[in-house]
Amino acid sequence: MFALVDCNNFYVSCERIFDPTILHKPVVVLSNNDGCVISRSNEAKKIGIKMGVPFFKIQNQVIKHNISVFSSNYTLYGDLSFRVFNTLKTEFNSVEIYSIDEAFLRYDLKDFESRASRTAKKIKKWTGIPVSIGLAPNKVLSKIANQVVKKRKDREVYLLKNQQEIDRILANMPVEELWGIGRRITIFLKKYGIHTALQFKQTNSQWLKSNLNINALRIKKELFGEVCFPLEENNSMKKNICTSRSFSKTVSSLDKLKSAIGSYANVCSLKLRKQKSCATSISVFMLTNRFDKRNKFQSLYQKIILDTPTNDSLQIVKQSLILLESIYKPGLEYKKVGVVVSSIVPDSQVQMSLFNKIDFNKRRSLNKTIDKVNYSMGKDLIRFAVQENGKNWMTNRKKLSPCYTTSFRDMLTISL
Repeated sequence: MFALVDCNNFYVSCERIFDPTILHKPVVVLSNNDGCVISRSNEAKKIGIKMGVPFFKIQNQVIKHNISVFSSNYTLYGDLSFRVFNTLKTEFNSVEIYSIDEAFLRYDLKDFESRASRTAKKIKKWTGIPVSIGLAPNKVLSKIANQVVKKRKDREVYLLKNQQEIDRILANMPVEELWGIGRRITIFLKKYGIHTALQFKQTNSQWLKSNLNINALRIKKELFGEVCFPLEENNSMKKNICTSRSFSKTVSSLDKLKSAIGSYANVCSLKLRKQKSCATSISVFMLTNRFDKRNKFQSLYQKIILDTPTNDSLQIVKQSLILLESIYKPGLEYKKVGVVVSSIVPDSQVQMSLFNKIDFNKRRSLNKTIDKVNYSMGKDLIRFAVQENGKNWMTNRKKLSPCYTTSFRDMLTISL
């Protein structure tokens, strides 16, 4: 039996934990630069706030319905996500973390419904985050079961295993709501009259394989109850790590771009060390504003392959700045820049080069000390000088809540 555990309106739920005044009231969370809506409370959904709608288009509704608005606080959300999944792991050994607010489970216990219900209550009690759990014979059906339970207020767990019930649900489900069916495939399927999930299930297998891909065929098989997507428990190491942001205003200054790239490269290094890995390749990209009708959109990119894989902040920041200078064009207004580290390997498999002049043991010790200080005393207490070259590149987050769980300065104070 598979289960999909999904945190309900996750970003909104995180904000509500520390601000009970917004319980049972309309709430939305905005994307980077406060651009568009990426999370909504059920009350906001009832008002008609759509996912992805630009914030400027709903400002009248915000005033009219007294909607609480928050900038996205990924530091807070990431920490609470970590707590949710750690709680989950106290109950189950087989856990696949699928996203920041979703995880798949697999277990073969007879009392799976009652066990799942106890788990949902435990997560709510320990973390404050409400979850929904869909139970089914495989991943695709557990995703559907989760969608069903989210629409019900009387329970947090739903078991889906009867084929007649499955077909009844699929008949009323748009094909694009199937897990694994993206926008392009949806457009293609609808050209051939396949509009519902049930019609997809009834489509000829050979036609799906020939016109789409093997993945589409696997989705169909799972709709019949087969298991084609196994649980991936060893998915903790990312193959690529990208850190990027869109600027609140376009940036042309090389110093300010260096500040941004230096900061992003440092974050990539930290993420590598957290998952005990090293990267062989470093890339830097820069984009101008694609919506600026006055100037032609430009995308600039450069990559370097290292002799020895590394997670050393000094080396990754230095190489990223070299790449930046090699592609920087004066006079252009840049809207987004980023750093990507790839060709990632476990740090235990790295073989040192005899010709490398860097003392890796000293660098490893230095990075470890810096990480320890920053973790215990506050983020970026120790940072690179290049990160101080102006903060105009930072994203616009005017409605940002405090980092309650990761910063001593932001800890809640209670007056008695």
